Amino acid sequence: MSISQPTLPVVRPRIVVMGGGTGLSVMLRGLKEKPLDITAIVTVADDGGSSGILRDELKMPPPGDIRNVLTALADVEPLLSEMLKYRFQKGEGLAGHSLGNLILAAMTDISGDFVTAVRELSRVFAVRGQVLPAAEQAVILHAEMEDGSIVTGESKIPEAGQKIKRIFLEPDHVEPLPDAVLAIQQADAILIGPGSLYTSLLPNLLVHKLADAILNSNALKLFICNVMTQPGETDHYTVSDHLNAIYEHVGHRLFDYVIVNNDPIPLKMQKRYAEQGAKPVILDLETVESLGYKVIADKLVLYGTYLRHDADKLSHHIYEQVKKSMLSKG
Repeated sequence: MSISQPTLPVVRPRIVVMGGGTGLSVMLRGLKEKPLDITAIVTVADDGGSSGILRDELKMPPPGDIRNVLTALADVEPLLSEMLKYRFQKGEGLAGHSLGNLILAAMTDISGDFVTAVRELSRVFAVRGQVLPAAEQAVILHAEMEDGSIVTGESKIPEAGQKIKRIFLEPDHVEPLPDAVLAIQQADAILIGPGSLYTSLLPNLLVHKLADAILNSNALKLFICNVMTQPGETDHYTVSDHLNAIYEHVGHRLFDYVIVNNDPIPLKMQKRYAEQGAKPVILDLETVESLGYKVIADKLVLYGTYLRHDADKLSHHIYEQVKKSMLSKG
């Protein structure tokens, strides 16, 4: 009679994803299908639309990016997911608000603080992973433009119509959420992007203890570059321009790999985006490699009304690199 051996638990690689906005949510929908232990660290600099109103009136961190990430990682029926994203079109005081933002605001009031609200909603929505705000308080984002003028507010910066020299936070020494620092310290891989460079990605990296934790980590570090430039933020930027902007703000080269799209954007789609002032981000491969980065380039775009990263292909590349990194470390 053979004696069966006990089944050992499968150790899932721990991966930290940092950013905000639609691009991050799209990527997470692919990553959650992989055997990964995911922590998403989300910016708290948003001050526009529904998030801005709730932030100002209820003195809470902006819920919008957090809500997008919770929805992306939630293991719920499609109808509930649509409800969370539903934005009221009518009603005095209601118009413009998304239901998910209001639920987060209500839970913050009930639980007494925003972090607990996010944790409790993660449990209710069966979120595959952990969602953390970068800090327990909302921050104000400022941009110094090339002409020396200062623009205040995440939503105002892209509207200024000038080249950004640097961004900075108020307060300038924001304390990160301790759980966010711990997640970075324990991570096997750290991903930054895709998302708005100056208003979604860099605000997280300007929380100094988060940037220090990334710098001191032995984890695999990857940057996922945007497919298109963003008017008022990254006009005419190449891939290396994105990387240099991060280097100039942080003072160090953070990443091992850069994942980029190399599929030519159809002219019809280019014309549609050109009307909004956006162009494809050019992969200047030799320059990027000369800066010390390894490049993973593939056809990573899905075409619909808007361009979106192909979440399945992107998550496949990320997962393969994470597995290789872990094998190499034994």
